[in-house]
Amino acid sequence: MSGQTAPVPASTIPSPFRQFIVKVHGRCNLACRYCYLYEGPDHTWRTRPAAAPSEVLTRTAERIAEHARAHGLPTVSLVLHGGEPLLAGADTLARFTDDVRARVPADCIVQATVQTNGTLLTEKRVAVLARHGIRIGISLDGGLPEHNARRLDHAGRPSWPAAVRGARLVAGRFPASYAGILTVVDPVLDPVETYESLLELGPPALDLLLPDSNWSAPPPHWEGARHGAWLCAVFDRWWTAGHRETRVRLFEECLALLLGLPAATEYLGLAAFDALVVETDGSIEQVDSLKSAYEGASRTGLDVFRHAFDEALDHPGVAARQAGVASLADRCRVCPLVEVCGGGHYAHRYRAGHGFRNPSVYCADLQLFIRHVAARLARDTGVASPVPVSIEGVTP
Repeated sequence: MSGQTAPVPASTIPSPFRQFIVKVHGRCNLACRYCYLYEGPDHTWRTRPAAAPSEVLTRTAERIAEHARAHGLPTVSLVLHGGEPLLAGADTLARFTDDVRARVPADCIVQATVQTNGTLLTEKRVAVLARHGIRIGISLDGGLPEHNARRLDHAGRPSWPAAVRGARLVAGRFPASYAGILTVVDPVLDPVETYESLLELGPPALDLLLPDSNWSAPPPHWEGARHGAWLCAVFDRWWTAGHRETRVRLFEECLALLLGLPAATEYLGLAAFDALVVETDGSIEQVDSLKSAYEGASRTGLDVFRHAFDEALDHPGVAARQAGVASLADRCRVCPLVEVCGGGHYAHRYRAGHGFRNPSVYCADLQLFIRHVAARLARDTGVASPVPVSIEGVTP
């Protein structure tokens, strides 16, 4: 089977889930031309309810509390997702979040975030979210209208005017509820211009993500490690600012890993991955990015009505993502960057007929970026990385 995962050593001890991505609404008010979810190879969203019924949300809250109690979790991350989650209504998001908080143990903190395209943010809706302790993450392609030219609604109208209004509303009126901005790297756009345009929207944090692609479906403009070069340019602008203008998780965690400190991101490091998804019909799945590989790649066959989340820890795909070096391709395991790179994002390793035990399709990009950060760290601070990273670049 093309998506088969490699066997994982029996000694691997599962790490509990700490991030619960709940699809409160499975449709979107935008029709972005590059969307891997609605335009990609997986079409399972079409057979699921548009909005999660109340019984799915109630049972999900019970399962989260059950998992938190069983593992003594001090915190859990609740991500309200979609589609566009605000299509479910801000009151629905608030009720569900309150229900999760009421069910988890008293000493467990629920950190709730809604990930939205920003177009449906109004003062009334944001006030509801803020009142219920739900932070707001906004997805944009950049901070200028031309950066978002491919983010259109279903009638072909640009989403930018509504999205930027929403972002400025949160930044200006509800800064304590502003989680930050998520942007997918586009090597066609000027990296520094893109970064500085996003800074104008005042995000406390910025997530820079590589496009969800793989060896069987490489991203556009992939040749020549252009995504890595783009990240290097933004890193230099961020690094030389003289003060931290915003947090950039990818940069901060790369630096931490180079210094031998613990860090966890889907793109870097070897920490056990600890997120799962609950779909609108109650299905328990692996993360959405796997849907960019093939139909059903994220499926586990489990659901919140019949299965505890602990049962998902035994799924081969979850086990592979928690196995660290043991699940990586042979070439990755002997690479001097493996402690920092971690093999890259799991979904980006897929190759039809070979499954996921391959280097990342962004291997050259990650090498370029990590070596560049290591060089800046050594040159500008005199702090040598304890991770054995050669400054000279190599080709994968």
